[in-house]
Amino acid sequence: MFKNIPIITALVTPFTDSDEVDYPALDALIERMLGEGIKGFLVAGTTGESPNLTHAEKISLFTHVGKLLVGKDAVQVANVGSNSTAASAALAKEASAIDGVDALLAVAPYYNKPSQAGMIAHFTAIADASSVPVILYNIPGRAVVTINNDTIVELAKHPRIKGVKQCTSIDDIAYLAQNTPDDFDVYTGEDGQMLDAIRVGGAGVISVASHVFGPEMLECLTAESADDIASADELMDDLTPKMNALFKFPSPEPIKMLLAKRGEIKEGMRLPMVKLTAAEAKQVLAIVE
Repeated sequence: MFKNIPIITALVTPFTDSDEVDYPALDALIERMLGEGIKGFLVAGTTGESPNLTHAEKISLFTHVGKLLVGKDAVQVANVGSNSTAASAALAKEASAIDGVDALLAVAPYYNKPSQAGMIAHFTAIADASSVPVILYNIPGRAVVTINNDTIVELAKHPRIKGVKQCTSIDDIAYLAQNTPDDFDVYTGEDGQMLDAIRVGGAGVISVASHVFGPEMLECLTAESADDIASADELMDDLTPKMNALFKFPSPEPIKMLLAKRGEIKEGMRLPMVKLTAAEAKQVLAIVE
């Protein structure tokens, strides 16, 4: 589906002190990452505090980012998933019609705990409503339910279901890479799995850490593609504890703290997400810095 885009940044949504979307900060963040070589951006995902964004804010974000990326050899993935099939399909239809939306992301329906048949019906309805490719989002730790490997393989037969963000094991990623069509992209959603995912045939990573470690991550993948395994391993060994530190507390709290410390965004989040305490921030910074 996406060629030469091994890293898609799951963007934070910056807010102003008055709790509005901070578009100037978002623009500067995207422009800085584009300059570092990042070519993929997931908008209004988990890291972007999707559950706390209104419908109008999501549409505005998708439209705004689409315009910003015009002519910049980059792609936008718009998150439209929720635990309501009807609402997700309606948003998929609306979002996929926006210029500059290249693909959609849809999470496994959380809280409802549907069967595998229910998830096939859910994602089929979303893909039927969309006019662009759809990426499944399999994250049992947040959704409670798991999209089984065989279910993903079955869904990959749909002409518009073209990828998965997989937050499970490397064995699952390897299985999916081997048993889905060549144009179906298997991304890990775990930063620490980035290199291993590539090595078992995955497309790359949908990443939080690339907000701040994009150049190092790309350097690691460049070494890997040049068969410089030792350098790739060394770079990944250095990155992994820093990546893990960004998930020491509920995401996006650590990454927003770090970006705020760098002066790029305000740290504010919408409840129930809260700022890290000084002690918590110190723990993250001790590893990251």
